[in-house]
Amino acid sequence: MAEVTDYYLTLGVAREATPGEIKRAYREVARRCHPDHHPGDAEAEERFKAVQRAYYVLSSDDRRRAYDAAQFGWGGVGASSYGRARPLDPLASLFFGDEAPLDVRGADTEAQVRLSFDQALRGGRTEVRLAGGESVPLVVPKGVRSGLKVRVRERGQRGTGGARGDLYVTFRVDPDAQFRREGDNLHLTETVSAIEAVLGTTRQITNAYGQTVKVHIPPGTQPGERLRLRGQGVETGARRGDLFVEVRVTVPRQLTDAQRQTLAAAAREAGLL
Repeated sequence: MAEVTDYYLTLGVAREATPGEIKRAYREVARRCHPDHHPGDAEAEERFKAVQRAYYVLSSDDRRRAYDAAQFGWGGVGASSYGRARPLDPLASLFFGDEAPLDVRGADTEAQVRLSFDQALRGGRTEVRLAGGESVPLVVPKGVRSGLKVRVRERGQRGTGGARGDLYVTFRVDPDAQFRREGDNLHLTETVSAIEAVLGTTRQITNAYGQTVKVHIPPGTQPGERLRLRGQGVETGARRGDLFVEVRVTVPRQLTDAQRQTLAAAAREAGLL
């Protein structure tokens, strides 16, 4: 009696599995048994082809309905058929003729690329190295955020006929010691003395792109107050965020007697004491 392959068992899903569950299972099983991870292993290559066949059938509503009807008509399938698709399998003949399809698309691949804070701000080009040693060039969008995922078409795993899946790359951006990012806005702390906070002052700071920017700190600025510099944040292709400067106020610890007397007299004159 001809052996019948259970495509659900091949992918490790229940017969009631949703299309999303079937797709996720396919990606995982195909990744584990892909020939690139098992060079020279003929059994792994056959297993990979069986997984491709199973997904080809179960990923289509019409093919899946026809398969379910055919499998039900032939009765149950023993566990011995797990992961195999033989020429004698009548279901393979039903869907593929004498040969399995040669244009089954390969599985998608996930990868991560770590960027420095400056690389993420300025964008440019980098590369991602895949498990099989292949190096894929990659464009880094200007102002990219940590966690952003981009798709590189046809750079995933190869299918049985050579058609490749897609590569999904997630960017991870290292934090910066000076600037803190929130969306496209940046935050920076600037320290002034108590006298400067009372009287007001002007400071020159360097923004994240190395440009010098003047910050006017008005008289009476309170500790923790934030000053907004429009258009000095993260630049993307569409816009540029703002830079928020948080003012930290320091109080002098050591004053001479003469200095204390002068400050006390000024404070009394101003009605502060």
